[in-house]
Amino acid sequence: MFDEVAQNYDRTNSLLSFGQDRRWRRRMVNALALEPGMKVADIAAGTAVSTKELAATGAWCVAADFSLGMLRAGAATVSQSMVAADALALPFAGSAFDAVTISFGLRNVVDTAGALREFARVTRPGGQLLVCEFSQPYRPFRWGYHFHLRRILPVIAAKFSSSPEAYSYLRESIGAWPDQKKLAATIAAAGWTDVTWRNMTFGVVALHHAVRTGEPAGPAIPLADGQG
Repeated sequence: MFDEVAQNYDRTNSLLSFGQDRRWRRRMVNALALEPGMKVADIAAGTAVSTKELAATGAWCVAADFSLGMLRAGAATVSQSMVAADALALPFAGSAFDAVTISFGLRNVVDTAGALREFARVTRPGGQLLVCEFSQPYRPFRWGYHFHLRRILPVIAAKFSSSPEAYSYLRESIGAWPDQKKLAATIAAAGWTDVTWRNMTFGVVALHHAVRTGEPAGPAIPLADGQG
């Protein structure tokens, strides 16, 4: 499915989000406070647009994705390392990275908790996890958001996507995804500590941040919402 949408993937996503996807990526990069020389694994990186922004900090980054079509589509526009990889069995040594990120990809993994444990395996003690994913918006905005998913998304996908049918899956997977608090609890149970989250665009998207310490997981803490 992702091979089929790779050709116009980034343009379609920008249209569907009204350009908010660029802002979400910037907030993701800023949340990590990366320093030059740090090693970052960007999982489910797609065409590696997020990897490119992470690498702009001076960190060494690798884009990993299950879809060869996505990687091929991004290969012409990025200079970062790219590797075909299963999020449940990453081809990296233990404690290899200072940070692991995944943007709009955790919904697509068949075993969320298993992937989070695998991310912990390849992250060094003290390293970071950053999950950027669709979530549940504030109640006053939910009607408009779901109207967008049901009515507007199919129209835009039909016009601009190379595989409009794939965006039916997008709508369904967003609807079935847990809210911010439940995802935070899943992250904490998978071996991560100091789990926090920050809402963006009224909760349509949430950033979940955690630390790999090897100690018992602590409670998840919501941060002040970032709408700016």
